[in-house]
Formats: sequence, C-alpha cells, structure tokens
Amino acid sequence: MEEQKAKIIEALKKVIDPELGFNIVDLGLIYDVQLKDGNVKIVMTLSSPSCPLSGTILNWAETEVKKLNFVKSVDIELVWEPQWSIERAGENVKKALGII
Repeated sequence: MEEQKAKIIEALKKVIDPELGFNIVDLGLIYDVQLKDGNVKIVMTLSSPSCPLSGTILNWAETEVKKLNFVKSVDIELVWEPQWSIERAGENVKKALGII
C-alpha cells in the first residue's frame, strides 16, 4: 500500500502549477492521499482561491493518477483550510525562489 501511495505522489509531481512553475507536491498543495481498493482520494488546495486554472490543475492531477494501473477511481477534494502559504513548500522550491 505504501509503495502504491508513493507512486501516486510521483504521478502528482508531474503536475506543474503554471503560475509558479513548480509541481503541486513540492509546492505543498497536496494535504492528504488515501488509497482503498484502488480508489484514490486526494485532499489538496491551490496557491490561491482565485486561481484561473483551478479546473485545469485538478484535471491534470486526476489524469496523471488515473494512468497508474492499480487506480480505479480518483476523487479530489479541494479545500481552502488550512490556507496555503509558501511556508508549506519544500526546501527546493524555497531555495529556487530565494526564500532560504
């Protein structure tokens, strides 16, 4: 199960936030990934509630995860709490942006 969750995370890393230019995992937009009987539930946010590409990013995430042969369905729950901030991003993102 953990190996499959890791593959889901790797698939999500293929989704790049077009505004920020980093993948949604390294940005800290993914809050939770659950897998049960081939059904995936992803809890995530976006960098801004007014993101004009929100639907596109969610579609990209679903498409990438569905490419995994063990995945039957994908449910993405978009949440706004806790609100995203750059502090949630990985060190590589913060270094690239000159924050650390």
